[in-house]
Amino acid sequence: MLTGEVPNPRDPELVERLVLDLLDPELKGHALSELRKFLETIFQKREMFQDLALLLWNSFGTIASLLQEIVVVYPALSPPTLSLPASNRVCNVLALLQCVASHPETRSHFIEARIPLYMCAFLETDSKTKQFEYLRLTSLGVIGALVKADDPKVINFLLENEFVPLCLHNMTIGSELSKTVATFITEKIVVDDAGLSYICANADRFYTVGAALATMVTSPVDQLSKRLLKHIIHCYLRMADNPRGFAALQTCLPAKLKDGTFNSCLKDDPSGRHLLQQLLVKVTSGRKGGPAHNSVGRMSWG
Repeated sequence: MLTGEVPNPRDPELVERLVLDLLDPELKGHALSELRKFLETIFQKREMFQDLALLLWNSFGTIASLLQEIVVVYPALSPPTLSLPASNRVCNVLALLQCVASHPETRSHFIEARIPLYMCAFLETDSKTKQFEYLRLTSLGVIGALVKADDPKVINFLLENEFVPLCLHNMTIGSELSKTVATFITEKIVVDDAGLSYICANADRFYTVGAALATMVTSPVDQLSKRLLKHIIHCYLRMADNPRGFAALQTCLPAKLKDGTFNSCLKDDPSGRHLLQQLLVKVTSGRKGGPAHNSVGRMSWG
């Protein structure tokens, strides 16, 4: 295959050969790049190659080879010395792992093998350089693929392994796209009954989540997309389903959500306006008065 040629989604033999190349140190980098292009092609053209996730998971040594690529860059995370080419290579690996995380037949195995834990080190970074932002965003993509399934086992895994604080971290330091994916994951967690109970179990947890949401709401309006805003509103709406959350939101819901700040942002989005109206009606229905404030507790997930 010529360099730069995108693998044909309808040529399984070519894809199988690239997966085999992942085990050859001399061919691995090229295979990672070509398989990443392949994934982008089938996404853009809405073509499906259903066997890729199964091929990656079941072929001998492939997952171990991918994880090796992740582990080898850990020393470059702190101090932050990761190069852009090294970051791109790891992001290619993470894109393949996202494919495995997305597939219904490999998702549970992916969780049982605890592979998302390999991404924690990337999600904990705080350097805002391009290479680290790419790394965080692609790692969030893997977790986002898992939560799309609405599987309680996935949510329990994320709760047990403290992925909520990692999402909050990325909601406050990441790019607009990273914030959107991290907030989407948080929304999926809080929509689950176990996730809602977990977040509202004590004041520190609730206010730490609330503080991350409020930080995004209070940022300049032009930095907040409709998509991100709607994820934020969904989180608040769901948190208000919990009695403790409902009581807290009566006093700590950000003023910008109540004073019409986002009217222009949502003027062409009826569903967004409806969501915001739902939130305001729900939260203010039990208000007894008193000044609004943004009380924030210290993060404590014990």
